[in-house]
Amino acid sequence: METGAAFEVYLLPGEYFVGDARYRIRTVLGSCVSITLWHRRLRIGAMSHFLLSERESGPDPEPATELSGRYGKDALELMVTQLRACGVPVRECEAKVFGGGTMFPSIEAGRQPGIGHRNGVAAEKLLAEYGIPVVSESLFGTGHRHILFDVASGDVWVRQGELTENGGV
Repeated sequence: METGAAFEVYLLPGEYFVGDARYRIRTVLGSCVSITLWHRRLRIGAMSHFLLSERESGPDPEPATELSGRYGKDALELMVTQLRACGVPVRECEAKVFGGGTMFPSIEAGRQPGIGHRNGVAAEKLLAEYGIPVVSESLFGTGHRHILFDVASGDVWVRQGELTENGGV
């Protein structure tokens, strides 16, 4: 692990961050998903932590007055916009995708697909729509993941915690 990073950013659910090689970005995911985008030559990257793939539709949809990092579609658009503002050719970025875990297997067993699975599939689809290649992923399964993205190197470390039989970690 490189030691040159001067700043560490912790993402809460619904947040995203764009930064240069001075940053490391970390988060903890359950059914949420993180997308990392990294530009090798410029050493600029972005990371999201979204809760749902997109806004709910239906009789009382949430008003979309502004983009929100809570939703995968919005989070990716926010990151892409900010990367472009930094002069990053987004199609030259590499993407990595993490999370989408099942947090309550006994409850979610009858529901297909679960929130985490929908989030992971949506992330892959959104990246394909932007023409950004996914070079690595750690999706689905059970339990949470600790994620650490070093923007200087583009490396992402993942530590996955499995659930015990009683639902604890």
